Amino acid sequence: MKFAGGIPQHPVDTTDKSFEALGLGKTIVDAISRVGFEHPTPIQAAVIPLALTGRDVVGLAQTGSGKTAAFVLPIAERLTHGKGVRALILAPTREIAMQTKAFLDLFGSEHRLSTACLIGGVRMTPQTEALHKTPDVIVATPGRLLDHVNRGHVKLDAIEVLVLDEADHMLDLGFLPQVRDILRRLPRERQTMMFSATMPDTIEMIASEFMRTPEQIDITPQGGAAEGISHRVYVVKLEDKRKALLELLREELGSTLVFARRKVDADWLFHVLEREGHPVTRIHSDLSQVRRVKALQTFREGEHRILVATDIAGRGIDVPGIQHVINFDIPENADDYVHRAGRTARGRAKGIVSTIATWQDLGMVRQIEEVLGEKVPRCTVGGVEPWEELEKRPSRTRRRL
Repeated sequence: MKFAGGIPQHPVDTTDKSFEALGLGKTIVDAISRVGFEHPTPIQAAVIPLALTGRDVVGLAQTGSGKTAAFVLPIAERLTHGKGVRALILAPTREIAMQTKAFLDLFGSEHRLSTACLIGGVRMTPQTEALHKTPDVIVATPGRLLDHVNRGHVKLDAIEVLVLDEADHMLDLGFLPQVRDILRRLPRERQTMMFSATMPDTIEMIASEFMRTPEQIDITPQGGAAEGISHRVYVVKLEDKRKALLELLREELGSTLVFARRKVDADWLFHVLEREGHPVTRIHSDLSQVRRVKALQTFREGEHRILVATDIAGRGIDVPGIQHVINFDIPENADDYVHRAGRTARGRAKGIVSTIATWQDLGMVRQIEEVLGEKVPRCTVGGVEPWEELEKRPSRTRRRL
């Protein structure tokens, strides 16, 4: 694994095209080469030429496909320093916003672009000071951006380019009212690019209401999940979930991301694993930004093998090298399962997704199987008795796992 300019790099499928052929200038291409990017990914190859013309774009792609560079590179190419705030990038979480700023700092340096990052969980004063210097680009979470707008720290009346990143996740987190408020404050004549892993009705509504005949680019894999993932389900009694998790962690010793549904559950699991002697850290929205950044850093660098997380880490967090994703709590919908699973098997790597389920979760398991387009194998773990799952079959009605 390599890092350049704060940008983690991992194997990603690329095209045979060159970045020059996409219409990017020499200074940007030189910056790309210094980072180590040789050829564009499919989403980059499809989006960058359109973005450079000013077209509105809806890009459907999984996290890890290279979509951040797909919108950052055209912004870095088209904008020059000193004409006010002209680009706005909205992100659902602090971590995604900070990662995007790292891209802008790196690729925007050739045009001396300055970027202000407006996120919650940290003091407003440094952000206000950054706004007073009139940055060229703002990367923000919706709530914190509106705080600054309502206090008169920044105006959005000169925005030329708007990016909605991880749009489906942004709406899942309840940001639709804030997003609509922000969009109504922007000039009607602008370029809008929206990136999402799925295309729910709300995304289509935003595209219809706030975009101008956008070009849709869809490179999501058929079946809804990345290749290279081995999916497994462990159906156990409710009281055996904890034991099943501990056994799985003993069987698979690689870098592991464990998902809990609620913050209180994540805290409980963290303390359970810590008492068992596991090198574990945690991340959820109640932790300060400093602690969240530290948790991701120690997990990324291998100081902690296990990261316990809520769905705040389910989308957009770029932590290469995760070998095992464990759903201690099954997600609330199949799309969230796909996003959780997308934390492993990045690019050409392989990975495992294990779901610890009870009989009450079997309905959701079947919904997940419909999205995956295949039945997920029922597996057992040492020392934990499996639950007998009843299935409607022509030849038999009962199968022991």
